[in-house]
Amino acid sequence: MKPHLEETTFGSITIDGQTFEHDVVIDLDGTVKKRKKKLSKSIYGTSHLMSSDEAKFIFQKGSKRLIIGSGQYGMLKLSDEAENYFAGKSCMITLLPTNEALRAWNEASGAVIGLFHITC
Repeated sequence: MKPHLEETTFGSITIDGQTFEHDVVIDLDGTVKKRKKKLSKSIYGTSHLMSSDEAKFIFQKGSKRLIIGSGQYGMLKLSDEAENYFAGKSCMITLLPTNEALRAWNEASGAVIGLFHITC
């Protein structure tokens, strides 16, 4: 079951009544887990540029769409390698500031996964 994203403020996101104070990834089955920022930070020195290693961690077989909340100010971007990885898996990417991505997530249907960056 797809969780309902309620709200986000700088440094938090509330999902089905539970507030998280870290970036989250949502799997196809609705499982909410902590984002593994180190997979990108170790390569680029920042978690604001998604690496192909992080893309591989996020993607799940059968995913058709990835909704990314790029932060309160839209700072998170995909590297060319990450973008190409998702394209090779035929997974459409929707990249929006996190407050807008919440609405997109709640309105989405089908095989959708998500990543939500909660700070900048």
